[in-house]
Amino acid sequence: MQSRRDKAAARRFFRRLLKETRTVPRVIVTDELRSYGAAHREVMPWVERRCHKGLNNRDENSHRPTRRRRRNSGGAARASPFPRSGKAR
Repeated sequence: MQSRRDKAAARRFFRRLLKETRTVPRVIVTDELRSYGAAHREVMPWVERRCHKGLNNRDENSHRPTRRRRRNSGGAARASPFPRSGKAR
């Protein structure tokens, strides 16, 4: 994803989001980018838009349990494919 998004790109994003989900959302949580607000007013003004600083954290960290699982399993010593024996190789 790009670091900045202009109004036209945000409009395309919202339209694609509506088409893919096939349902009209009750609330949309976005960043505080001004282009999201401008595109939101054009594409779906009837939907409530929330853009407070902490509201997006849950969405951004939604994949955290997967990351935690990977980190825990990666912390253990990996088994070597070659069994350790008393001989030097």
